[in-house]
Amino acid sequence: MAEHQADSEPRTDFSSTVSGQMQNRVLVVTIDNPPVNAISAEVRSGLMAALAHLAQTPDATAMVLTGAGRTFIGGADIREFGKPPVDPILPTVIAALEASDKPVIAALNGAALGGGLEVAMACHRRIAVRTASLGLPEVKLGIVPGAGGTQMLPRLVCAIPALGMIASGKPVPSAEALTIGLVDDVSGSELIGDAIDMALCPNSISPRRTSQLALPAFDTATYETEVQKILKKARGERAPAEVVRLVRLAMEVPFAEGLAEERATFLRLRDSEEAAALRHVFFAERSAGKVDGLEATPLTLATIGIAGTGLMGCGIAVATLAAGYDVIALDQTVEAAEKGRDRIAGLLAQSVKSGRLAQADADAQLSRLTVTATITDMAPADLVIEAVFDDLDGKIDLFRRLDDVLRPDAILATNTSYLDPDTIAAATAFPTRVVGLHFFSPAHIMRLVEVVRCAKSTDTALATALAFARKIRKLPVVTGVCEGFIGNRIFSAYRSEAERLIEEGALPQDIDRAMEDYGFPMGLFAVYDMAGLEIAWARRKRQAATRDPLAPYFEIPDRLCEAGRFGAKSGRGWYVYPDGKRSVDPDVTAMIEAYRLEKGLTARLIDDAEIIQRLLAAMAREGDALLAEGIAARPGDIDIVLVNGYGFPARKGGPMFAASR
Repeated sequence: MAEHQADSEPRTDFSSTVSGQMQNRVLVVTIDNPPVNAISAEVRSGLMAALAHLAQTPDATAMVLTGAGRTFIGGADIREFGKPPVDPILPTVIAALEASDKPVIAALNGAALGGGLEVAMACHRRIAVRTASLGLPEVKLGIVPGAGGTQMLPRLVCAIPALGMIASGKPVPSAEALTIGLVDDVSGSELIGDAIDMALCPNSISPRRTSQLALPAFDTATYETEVQKILKKARGERAPAEVVRLVRLAMEVPFAEGLAEERATFLRLRDSEEAAALRHVFFAERSAGKVDGLEATPLTLATIGIAGTGLMGCGIAVATLAAGYDVIALDQTVEAAEKGRDRIAGLLAQSVKSGRLAQADADAQLSRLTVTATITDMAPADLVIEAVFDDLDGKIDLFRRLDDVLRPDAILATNTSYLDPDTIAAATAFPTRVVGLHFFSPAHIMRLVEVVRCAKSTDTALATALAFARKIRKLPVVTGVCEGFIGNRIFSAYRSEAERLIEEGALPQDIDRAMEDYGFPMGLFAVYDMAGLEIAWARRKRQAATRDPLAPYFEIPDRLCEAGRFGAKSGRGWYVYPDGKRSVDPDVTAMIEAYRLEKGLTARLIDDAEIIQRLLAAMAREGDALLAEGIAARPGDIDIVLVNGYGFPARKGGPMFAASR
């Protein structure tokens, strides 16, 4: 590597966020727009000024473009979302970068996302640190890249990986970017020096313009297979289909024509209802877990205890091990604990088999796991999450025994779905340290965690629970105490309205068809069959003695279970499953018709529009009640719970957003 002077040359400020300094006849330009170097109007104008300076400075032979901190460019400036564009717009900057007569090297010091990757692709060569990630996540906001991403990426890496990256929105690490040709080299600890060497290399003297590259050859059959997978997975979202169309255009028309069509598509989608909904979800997720006035410092956690090694407990354990914690898993017997260890090892093995986890990493995670049937072994735990059967007496007994074992400052978290965590906390020696952590199954995959603030939870306990949820890469939403918290309470309202629709004349398949057409991956009754009907039946039987005899009660689910129809695993539930495929069962229709006759109910025709309207309205009404009671802090919190935990289509924004439109 050549010797490079850094501090002897004066710095030039091209804008408040972009500066440059000459090093060995190379202009090193740095973007400094914390926290993620978003490509704001100030950054864009600074880059244009830097390019003008490069062109007008005879001693400058090339330019290296990098970012301050740990991000190259994290994408668009969210403060500009929904506002009129400010010149220079990003396509103008992209065109100017690529048109530079002097070579421009992108030195990717961290993430290059969205417009950041488009900037990097417009540069003539790219070098990245090992920890960098590169991606075009626009599809997650209901839009497509708008500054050349769909036209440049296929020319750099070939159509198949380009299609996958843009349609999924998932970034790739620098090692993969090097393999597919998105970057030219990966640097160790001397990124700027290596980038300057690249700029001075004879191969860089003539700028290599991405728009002029020929598309690499690829297998058309494989490409078409990927297209079909993307369209199927999109479930009606417009942006993935437009990505498919635009990437295909990159193979069929000149660059300028494809670029113009991409920009027109970007602008059209940006102003769509779908994009507005997805932006709402994006901002709601950014706000999730924020509590007004919560300033407590989270406790430092090293060892996590998990009581219960069933499917839920094992899923929580896998997520916790992946985050680097030591885990102590407790069950009632040595045999049960060892079976739990085998389940955890099996989940890790599945990740290895699928390529999501290296074998060495799986081995390292498993080495941090202890399983036991002795409760005193939980003593080192800083946080204990119970994931035992949802029985109030059993949970209280467990927490009382943990009181005798744990340090007074250790946090206790219950994973209950419906039980009152305040009642559980009140039975413990230190109710101030009890919170709820309601995971969703499978816990190692589902992002959502409802963090329940109990009546006596301290700010420290709540802050610690939130920090833990984020550390294990979950999306935490704070909820107050009520039956079902946010998600299950809304879902109960959804279910109750669906049952009223059946009483009035709809059939399960009508409701499921309407909601699947709306965008849910699976209708309500199909979900029940998949989960199994017997669990809810057992809960209803436990509650029978305290149920208000005058309250409406829909008996069909009980009658299904009494007939041995427990769902898909038994081959019969709301539907019948010959060869494992869901089919309408005339016997269920006859059961419903007989029930209506018995109750004196007259059936009427209910169309899909009414079904959708009534079910959405029921969710929104319950959401309004949650807000009025202070259970949920923001409408957006309700929306992201339903989107991430219950299959509400993100492109519709959630029930509260849908109601507001």
